[in-house]
Amino acid sequence: MLGIPRRYSHFVFGVIQSGLTSLIAAGIASFPAPGATVFLAHWMVSWLVAWAAVLPIVLLAAPAIRVLSLRLTREERAR
Repeated sequence: MLGIPRRYSHFVFGVIQSGLTSLIAAGIASFPAPGATVFLAHWMVSWLVAWAAVLPIVLLAAPAIRVLSLRLTREERAR
């Protein structure tokens, strides 16, 4: 464990979520590459560019999305 204080969990979540999402999206976009070496090179460059673009958006949008999702849902009553 890194021992990052819990109050920064929003940022840790954003880094992990944006990294995984951009990794998958870059891989899909790079799939038509002609060979494995070209694919891997294109994928890594695409992923780094995508992650750099997506990370600030995720960190800024996540709190608003959370509030919206809480407003669109309700607590379930115990039976």
